Amino acid sequence: MFALKTPGEIDAIAAAGEVVGAVLTAIGEHAAPGVTPDELDMLAAEQIAAHGAKATFLHYHPQFAPTPYPAVTCISVNDAVVHGIPTAVPLEPGDILSVDLAVHLDGWCADAAFSMIVGEPRSPKDQKLIDTTEAALAAGIAAAVPGARMGDIGHAISSVARSARFGMLRDHGGHGVGRAMHEAPHVPNEGKRRRGLVLQPGLVIAIEPMLQAGGHDTYRHDPDGWTLRTKDGSRAAHAEHTIAVTEDGPRILTASRPPH
Repeated sequence: MFALKTPGEIDAIAAAGEVVGAVLTAIGEHAAPGVTPDELDMLAAEQIAAHGAKATFLHYHPQFAPTPYPAVTCISVNDAVVHGIPTAVPLEPGDILSVDLAVHLDGWCADAAFSMIVGEPRSPKDQKLIDTTEAALAAGIAAAVPGARMGDIGHAISSVARSARFGMLRDHGGHGVGRAMHEAPHVPNEGKRRRGLVLQPGLVIAIEPMLQAGGHDTYRHDPDGWTLRTKDGSRAAHAEHTIAVTEDGPRILTASRPPH
């Protein structure tokens, strides 16, 4: 079960979204060859505190994880798709950097992610991967209108990803957002038109395509129990917005998140 949000509650989530966007923008501006993910995570912690918000990921411990999450951001590099734990390994020119962040502000959560190339790209395919991930996100958001169904969102996302011959992280997708980071309903990245939950005004969800350059959907876990990597070693990209379904169409609540 899930609760539809009132206009005031949606505004409160948008306020948390402004913090998410500001912090992700700062990370994107600071990311460069030689900078470590640890340093980016420390920057995020400082920025979150300065905004009077709380880092949602820190100490988060879902059932699948062997330990609580130890950082305020998920920073995934190259073949790491999502849930990467920040490390002291410096970023190199041409790395694909994916950053995921959620914060709580005044009891409400917002969640967003973006991918970027550090320095100069190694291959045009890397930029295509990121651009396609953003396009899939945009298509999913555009489908989130009153009266549509959840399957319409998944169909829109997968149509973009599959037509570009990219894979998508199997069994993963978006989720409801509100007082908690992960609420019902599940938001699939692949689906059938006119199937599933009817979208109503007040529904707040995170839409997050996760694309794999190798064209496969399989993945493997790192020994840390958190990081998910492409099984074939190909590169990956991740893009996410928290959005609200409204009478006027989808409202992006993390709109200041860097696009790519």
